[in-house]
Amino acid sequence: MKILKTKFGTLKTGEEVFKYILKNDKLEIGILNYGGIITEIFMSNKDGKKENIVLGYNKIIDYEEKSPHFGAITGRVAGRIEGGSFKLGGVRYNLAKNNGENNLHGGIKGLDKRIWNVSEIKNGVELFYTSPHMEEGFPARVEFNVRYTLSDDTLEISYLGTPDRDTILNITNHTYFNLSGNCQDNILNHELYIYADRIPFLDENSIPHGKTFDLTETPFNFKTPKKIGKDIDSNNLQLRSAKGYDHPFILKKEKELEIYLFHEKTGRKLDVYTDQKSVVLYTGNHLGDNEGKLSCGVMAKPRLGVCLETQDLPNHINVDKFKTTIYTPNHPYKSVTRYVFTNN
Repeated sequence: MKILKTKFGTLKTGEEVFKYILKNDKLEIGILNYGGIITEIFMSNKDGKKENIVLGYNKIIDYEEKSPHFGAITGRVAGRIEGGSFKLGGVRYNLAKNNGENNLHGGIKGLDKRIWNVSEIKNGVELFYTSPHMEEGFPARVEFNVRYTLSDDTLEISYLGTPDRDTILNITNHTYFNLSGNCQDNILNHELYIYADRIPFLDENSIPHGKTFDLTETPFNFKTPKKIGKDIDSNNLQLRSAKGYDHPFILKKEKELEIYLFHEKTGRKLDVYTDQKSVVLYTGNHLGDNEGKLSCGVMAKPRLGVCLETQDLPNHINVDKFKTTIYTPNHPYKSVTRYVFTNN
């Protein structure tokens, strides 16, 4: 495996952005020191043609000004926090309301908009960032370490967050996948499998409040693999409100492989293995609002990419029915997700 380093651009702050390319015979993955962003993943289709299977940009200014978290490390807390506020240890913490009245994906300048220090390691890179106490309103100074390692057909992302006092953390990667390659098609013909029985009801602002429902007889049932587009436009209040799928699926944790994405025409398949409680399925419902032209040469549009955000349940700190994990110096945040890319 080779690791290449190139300059990607310069932020408005004057900080330099570099791209690290992890490359072997099967995959080529670009990763920025800005937000740990995965800019591209090149893989072959069943006929041996290599194409990019994720959404992104060629210029750093587009990531600064337009990106809807393309490929980024997302946190400190991924998802929405109701009212931009939570209580911990008897103290009320107020956050930025950057999504209506709610906090989204860590706030105005979350982990996705920070410059990370990078070290090359065996088979990959390790990113480091120290988030000071009360950055974006969150308690605790947190030492973050995120490793991207490439082995054969597998990309593994491992997360470590070590706080100096009690805090909440919930980190994910926000890559938008499109296995058709170079944005040749939308994601509606992608076959999806998620081994989950229940999801939370979301309110009109996509906030869960604790009540869940059995998805078996609903458009949310992916236990039997089906194309994403099969039921996405069903007359279902949850789907209409979100303009598609934007929901956390509670994984049953009974099988090793609980998530996969498959594109029949190209033969490309993505298997996702995770130790997290849930996966947020987001079908790019709001793409095209501001994103402009992508690195694949196509203008962004709804349902051009699909996110599989492995994470804890959103808003869990504000929901009594969801178990909240408090992270401490002796109980740091740890998470691992593996992405296996095959073609046949």
